[in-house]
Amino acid sequence: MFHGDIEPHVARGLQILRERIDEEGIPPSKLDESLNIATWNIRDFGKEKSGNLRSEAAIHYIAEIMYQFDLIAITELRDNLSDLRRVMDILGPYWQVVFSDFNSDRAGNRERVGYLFDKRAAVFTGLAAEAEPPRKKNPETGDYESTIEWWRSPYMASFRAGNFDFTLLTAHIRWGSGASARIKPLKTLAKWIDKRQRDRHVFDKDILVMGDFNIPKVDDDLFDAITSKGLAIPRGLRGTDHGSNLARTKHYDQILHHPRHTNLENSVGGILDFYRGNWRDLFPQAHYPDMSKTDFTYQLSDHLPLWIQIDTWTEDEELDQILNPPPGGAG
Repeated sequence: MFHGDIEPHVARGLQILRERIDEEGIPPSKLDESLNIATWNIRDFGKEKSGNLRSEAAIHYIAEIMYQFDLIAITELRDNLSDLRRVMDILGPYWQVVFSDFNSDRAGNRERVGYLFDKRAAVFTGLAAEAEPPRKKNPETGDYESTIEWWRSPYMASFRAGNFDFTLLTAHIRWGSGASARIKPLKTLAKWIDKRQRDRHVFDKDILVMGDFNIPKVDDDLFDAITSKGLAIPRGLRGTDHGSNLARTKHYDQILHHPRHTNLENSVGGILDFYRGNWRDLFPQAHYPDMSKTDFTYQLSDHLPLWIQIDTWTEDEELDQILNPPPGGAG
């Protein structure tokens, strides 16, 4: 980390933020053995408001939060990447990023999806692509046309940590006209992932699905839609209070996997609550006299990072399977 020469009130804010982070008890990852992954909707990250990008304090706080993880999926990364570059300058030379292009129409909101990662802990293995909508031949024209339209295309990228290869797929489901409008795109995404995992040429069946699904609860029709093809909350997040809005009451953000393909039984996870019901400690009145709580959400975010620690060393399990084959298996 390279916070450098910062103003005293920013240094004090970083101390307070670190105290809050320490209280969360996020376990440190171990090289080649475990990996800390997070998904974070950073509100309008890169959008200029009133001609200004984020304050220096906000950039330092965002970098400090990201540094707690090895790999972060970012939603609401905007077309302007200036704020991302400012954060990366603080994180230092070991950090890299892979990101999607932006869609310039109103539906796309000029958003990207990005994966920021510490290359000492995880390496990018080559796949980076938007989820391609299924196509069907138009009998009148002979052209193959998309059968669905993503408002914002889910974006996937492949990584390796330890001896575990995996793909992350991150989505930002549109808010729409109401909850019922989100059911179809959630079901469509679930079907797309299921079909892709069944394809024998898929790059990797270990697909972790994450992002902002705008799902208020984990027992409603929207959650049923995204889990309709077998996706599930990893064990480390089941039964935890992982509401990701500032009030911790809505489960907008999720990390999901298919237990048939990816074993996350030893995972642990939770929310990093940088807010704690008090934002003024980070942006004191004396230095930010006109800042409201809404303004604060455009400085840090209106979402909290959701994280999970996964095992990335599977060799012991593989050796055990060789020594203890299942009934009828080869010895």
